[in-house]
Formats: sequence, C-alpha cells, structure tokens
Amino acid sequence: MPLFEDLKVFSGNAHTQLGNDIASYLNIPMGKCDLFKFSNDESFVKYLENIREKDVFLIQPITRPVNDNIMELLIMIDAARRASAGRITAVIPYYGYGRTDKKDQPRVAITARLIADFISISGADRVLTLNLHAGQIQGFFNIPLDELSAIQTLSKYYINKKINKLVIAATDIGAAKRARDMAELLDKPIVIIEKSRFGNSGKVEAMNLIGNVEGSSALIVDDEIDTGNSVIAAANVLKQFGAEDIYCTAVHPVFSGDVYETLDNSVIKEIVVTDTLPLNTDRVMSKIKIVSISQMLGEAIHRIHNGLSVGAMFEN
Repeated sequence: MPLFEDLKVFSGNAHTQLGNDIASYLNIPMGKCDLFKFSNDESFVKYLENIREKDVFLIQPITRPVNDNIMELLIMIDAARRASAGRITAVIPYYGYGRTDKKDQPRVAITARLIADFISISGADRVLTLNLHAGQIQGFFNIPLDELSAIQTLSKYYINKKINKLVIAATDIGAAKRARDMAELLDKPIVIIEKSRFGNSGKVEAMNLIGNVEGSSALIVDDEIDTGNSVIAAANVLKQFGAEDIYCTAVHPVFSGDVYETLDNSVIKEIVVTDTLPLNTDRVMSKIKIVSISQMLGEAIHRIHNGLSVGAMFEN
C-alpha cells in the first residue's frame, strides 16, 4: 500500500467556507475535527477520524485574530503528527506577518522567519501558499514550499471584461513584477507609481508616475489591500496624470479598519479580490468583486497528493 494512499482535508476556524469549497472541488468530504477554546482561552484540537499514514492537508489562512489562528494551525499540525499522519501539508492561502520579512529598522524581529520556524518545528512536511508578500520568505523554510499565483486567475476576469485602452499600474517598484505578470497576460503596457511610506503608521504618499496613462483606463495591481491607503494614493496619482476609469485588483483582501468606507468613497471604480481571506459580507459593497481560488488550491492539492507537477498548472 502506498504511504499516502488516502487524501484528508481539514479546515481550521479561520476560513471554513474556503475549506469546504476546496473539499467540494476534490469531491471528498471535509475531515472531521473538534476545534474550540477552553474557558481560559487555550485552544484545543482533536481529530475525529483515523489519519494514520494519511496524506493530510490543513487549511488555515493567517487572518484576524492573527495570533489565535497561527496557534490553532500549529496545534493542528502537532496533533496530526502525534496521530501518525503520513504527510502533513499546511495550506496557508494568506501568509500573515509577510511584511516583516527583513530587519528594516533597528531592534526589530523578522517575524515572517519566526512563523516559518514555528510551522516547521510543529511537524509540517510541506507548505502550500499563495502570493507571498516577499519572495525571500520561500527561503525561510527548510521544508518544501509551493507558492501559487492568483494573477493568472485574476487576469481571466479582465480578459472577459474587455476594457479598451487599458494600462497596468504597479503601486510601487516592489510591486512591479506582479504588475508586469498581469500586463503580459493581458498584453497591455505598464506604469509604475513612485511611493513613500511613513514609518509604521500605514500612511502613504504617492509621489510620481513612471509611464503614461493620459486618456487610458488604469488597472492597479497589488498583492494585498489592508487599509486601502496604498491603492487609493496610487489611484489619485493616476487620475492626476490623466487616467480615466480606475480599476484595482489584489490577491488578498486583508481589509482593516474603515477600508470598506475608504474604498467606497475613492475614485476607484471597481475592486476585484480573491477569497484567500474571509470578508465581512455585511460590509462588502457592490464595488468589490470576489474571484474564488478554491479550484486552484484544490487542483494543487490533487497534484501534490498524486505526485504531479504543480508548476504545470501555470504553463500555457
């Protein structure tokens, strides 16, 4: 009997809907487990079915409450290891703490590396994630890591939308690769916005534009939207330089604070995000469109389980 004959998918509490959608794509039942907190705020995990020598995938984005969901994932990994799972893959659609990927100030932690160490030490055999904030995070792991990209999935939305005279805009130099990937998929030109960020406050001031958008529609491409300050500053610069309709797309809808109202009152016409993170459905307005990545994650899980190439998913 092969070591990893049976595929088992379990979801933490962070995003159960995404977990159910992935299990539905794979045409398997969601794994049964008990996850709750004791009265003293300590987390508890118990698998309610046999996972000995099974190929176990644990789905848990690192979303708010961030530290609670990290701890729950680590306990899920440890419990699976102690239940003699054959292989444990942590499926982390959104890798929280991804922006603390380097020591850019005196006396600060590189928390993205710390989280990677926690996951490895807990007993995970591999990690499956989506659009890391910084590429070097891949190197923080001593176990195999597959990083998928949702840019191709998002590009299909705009191919079908058929926006005339469209220019792709990167919010800063660091986002240029993502914007370039989108521009190549859509066969559109690219512009780059010069941006300054002030300390840890999240305040952003967009300064200049590299390229020409006058008389064109613009599509801002970023990996995540948190407070919305970056994309709104970018949109204002694009308008200042003559862009007409402004669109925005991002993989991860972190959406903190008053972001819904901030985006609703902005010059951005439409925001397209994926479902790597759960959204507050009571606050989502018509301006926000959601593209699901459950099929992509489900296909990646299928390929990992069967020893097939994950990279082949993105080959034309």
